[in-house]
Amino acid sequence: MTFISRILGFIRDVIFARILGADAATDAFFVAFKIPNFLRRLFAEGAFMQAFVPILSEYKEQGGEVALKNFINRTAGSLALILITVTALGVLAAPIVIMVFAPGFSWQGDSYELAVQLLKITFPYLFFIASTAFAAGILNTHGQFAIPAITPVLLNICLISAAIWFAPEMNEPVVALAWGVFIAGAVQLSFQFPPLWRMGLLPRLHWGFADDGVRRIMKLMIPALFGVSITQLNLLLDTLLASFLTSGSISWLYYSDRLVEFPLGVFGIALATVILPALSKRHANQEAEAFSNALDWGLRWVVVIGLPASLALLVLAKPLLATLFHYDAFTEHDVLMASQSLMAYSTGLLGFISVKILVPGFSSRQDMKTPVRIGIIAIVANMIFNLILFFPLAHAGLALATALSSFVNAGLLYKRLRQDSIYRPRQGWVRIWLIVITANLAMVGVLWAGLTVEDWLQSDLWQRVGDLSYWIALAVVMYFSVLAILGLRPHDLMQSSGPSKQGIAR
Repeated sequence: MTFISRILGFIRDVIFARILGADAATDAFFVAFKIPNFLRRLFAEGAFMQAFVPILSEYKEQGGEVALKNFINRTAGSLALILITVTALGVLAAPIVIMVFAPGFSWQGDSYELAVQLLKITFPYLFFIASTAFAAGILNTHGQFAIPAITPVLLNICLISAAIWFAPEMNEPVVALAWGVFIAGAVQLSFQFPPLWRMGLLPRLHWGFADDGVRRIMKLMIPALFGVSITQLNLLLDTLLASFLTSGSISWLYYSDRLVEFPLGVFGIALATVILPALSKRHANQEAEAFSNALDWGLRWVVVIGLPASLALLVLAKPLLATLFHYDAFTEHDVLMASQSLMAYSTGLLGFISVKILVPGFSSRQDMKTPVRIGIIAIVANMIFNLILFFPLAHAGLALATALSSFVNAGLLYKRLRQDSIYRPRQGWVRIWLIVITANLAMVGVLWAGLTVEDWLQSDLWQRVGDLSYWIALAVVMYFSVLAILGLRPHDLMQSSGPSKQGIAR
């Protein structure tokens, strides 16, 4: 379901690039769209979900049906009140918010005014999508993953419709996209109602700030705001600094980030969505060995899928951008500039995905302070990397700084889980690394051959699509063939119910 959503997201971005290109107006829209999305990832899908799901799992595993429903109702009422308040403040303070998130626009009068106008339209999206995330937490905890995963398809459908049918009719086309975001939020939330109703868990909004469960959520959320959203804060810092660069820089970062988000969303976020309720359940049932094995399972998949995805994006940055976006308003210069930031972002994909798996190792145990402390270190590291790389590499330096800080974050999270004996790797890790590295070398060889043979910027659409599909398919076959030949089997990537082993065995 996530894969379908990401494919439609690509179609959406291709249409955006073809119709709108990369200029000051698209920069303004992407900032106005990024702000509610950032807050959604920070508060709703980030801190709130990491605090809500473990406590919801406790009620589900240890409490009765009445207690579970009361907890859901009181949480829903409290969340709705907070979201309405934040949304109202965001709309009223839109000029100030734009100054904070994109201060460089203040020297570009038209861009600033347009961004403020767009933000007033898009900010209510936060209320709708955060409420949708709340519903997704209930469904995921009860093993219902399909509806939340397919829901973003509705956003893409609304934005594609706005771009094709409404944008050409407006004096400023990006305003139509902003209204598409607003409508998509309401549609996505409504889509959650039928499955919740069938489960008998459709919330009734009750005042709940005095409820013990709600108070525990709020207590856990405060430190989780940083711990689970370091990547988003770093990406936001990129946008802030990019607002001082030449027009188009924010758009180049957006399109390159979207390509990195594809494997991160299809695999990383999907895996994290599944592993959080699984870890929460094991912690609630005091199953330490099963908890460690679930983490081990997630990290094995990170290595087997995340590493080749990272290398493929690095090698195919220019061909991918040319094939997807190099039409009409999106120029050859845009392709070259966006490919620089895509190559930089791709180096951090393994770190981005690892963080998605490692943070639930703490939050599922209701330990939010440790990821916060580590996250602050990662933010400081990102700022240092930005200062070093911003001037020589411009927008690509911002992307590379974010990538490097993701490894700082992931490395420190991993180290702490090992030191506290929360995670104890099972046998076979050295063997898996050797097999995966060998398979990746073979895969990169195939992709590099395709990169040197084809003239990606001069060929037409269908030739690009055909050539890119051919070389990617050939590389995938090569990668998994080498894995099979060297002996990597499905059981190496399955969760184990047996005891964990200390250390990394042979």
